[in-house]
Amino acid sequence: MSRLEQTVGRYRNLRCTAIADELPQLLAHAEANAASYLDFAEQLAEREQQVREHKRLDGNRRRARLPAGKRLEAFDYRHQTTITKRQVNALLDFGFIDNRQNLVFIGPPGVGKTHLAVGIADKALDAGYKVLFRNALELVEELEIAEMKGELKKKIAQLTRFDLLLIDELGYLPMSRQARYNLFQLVHAFYEYRSLILTTNKDFTDWGEFFHNDNVAVPIIDRVIHHSSIYMLGGESYRLKEKTAG
Repeated sequence: MSRLEQTVGRYRNLRCTAIADELPQLLAHAEANAASYLDFAEQLAEREQQVREHKRLDGNRRRARLPAGKRLEAFDYRHQTTITKRQVNALLDFGFIDNRQNLVFIGPPGVGKTHLAVGIADKALDAGYKVLFRNALELVEELEIAEMKGELKKKIAQLTRFDLLLIDELGYLPMSRQARYNLFQLVHAFYEYRSLILTTNKDFTDWGEFFHNDNVAVPIIDRVIHHSSIYMLGGESYRLKEKTAG
């Protein structure tokens, strides 16, 4: 075994896989540029750090499970005039995540709520935050299964590991009393600890009806709207417009 192979093996044992994979090229580049020992050491550390950061961001993106095709750059502000590009761009410093605040997009189906929410979450991933997307129905089912197994607290603890949880289409379907209680436990766990983005077709004045006037409706609303930015979206449905245009 050559000395180079031995050195590569040592880096691999130290789990410096980027250096191990690229050491011959890094050595050649350093020799060609007459790099000092300190410059070469810095290049090794920088390359390892770059690759690790790329892998971390790539892993975060896979775990986020964002719907495809909803990049913020593709959002049509000419059609959705109830929110401006300036308002959305102001959110992209992600102070709302750092300050444990929520975003709520309210409006009828098809007006771009999910597109905006996913687009913002996508930019948060680029900025290094851990994000998770869940359709409200899927989330409710996951919480119910965990509750039946006696693992609700464990499930909620797993969800709070993410900096941002996007709950899409809350309010489209009724929930059982137990499901409403589970949702309250989740919202309570996130309150002033992690951030939520919610999309819903129901104004908060209608949430009592959605929750069947259950006592849990008020505390859920209270924890959602406190420290929240709320956006009311209107206009004609994108999907309806495309269908009628065809």
